[in-house]
Amino acid sequence: MQPLEKMRQLFRRDQVFDFLIPDIPPDLDVTHGVILYLEDISVSFDGFKAIDNLNLYIGDGELRCIIGPNGAGKTTMMDIITGKTKPDYGKAWFGQSINLLKLSEPEIAQAGIGRKFQKPTVFENHSVFENLELAMACNKGVLPTLMASLSGEQHDHIDKVLELVGLTEITKSRAGSLSHGQKQWLEIGMLLMQKPKLLLVDEPVAGMTLQEMERTAELLTSLAGERSVIVVEHDMDFVRSIAQKVTVLHQGRILMEGSMDEVQNDQRVIEVYLGE
Repeated sequence: MQPLEKMRQLFRRDQVFDFLIPDIPPDLDVTHGVILYLEDISVSFDGFKAIDNLNLYIGDGELRCIIGPNGAGKTTMMDIITGKTKPDYGKAWFGQSINLLKLSEPEIAQAGIGRKFQKPTVFENHSVFENLELAMACNKGVLPTLMASLSGEQHDHIDKVLELVGLTEITKSRAGSLSHGQKQWLEIGMLLMQKPKLLLVDEPVAGMTLQEMERTAELLTSLAGERSVIVVEHDMDFVRSIAQKVTVLHQGRILMEGSMDEVQNDQRVIEVYLGE
């Protein structure tokens, strides 16, 4: 298939193309060791307070798990971080110098924040390799991106991501033929092509086999350190397998934070969430 025809087919699909943005992120200052600051954040929808005076701080290189009952504000929190929803008031900073509330969704992605939704969104009629190639952040527009040849450095980056997400052996496979777990890993790989500093991952193991869950735990754990990772998940066994620190949301506020053992033994958390 010719590149121009490939582009036409892609644009006939109901896909989001925010990842096809220039790779010109502003400087990220994490000298204080914190990559994300949410302070006094509140937002209401038709009189319902989805987020209520939320204060959340994520360390540089940290893996944080966010749990809580339905309606706790987890999705709204991620919407605020990625610019989909603007709060009624409060502050949201990426590092010391990037005010997220002044940026659009593409600008926030460009600054270094990537989000993976629960349902994987990949280009099913294209190969694993082509999906990563299309997701590559580059200082070009859409048409040149599709028509240009990859440099050696770009090839190396794709190879590194393929190895990291465990898809090296199936680079030529059509994305639509992958298992549910493999599609999830591919989408994480597509985000990694943008070299984000903060990843938001929503319910990554929903619908996975036990083996896929174990591999996903290994993957997310390996991503922390070089970048920060926020995982929103309901599966408590999975959370225990990866958790360094757990934040429990309830009614738009932080109910408690601590280790998984501390969370599971907290009477308030048992009453509002774990006891369900």
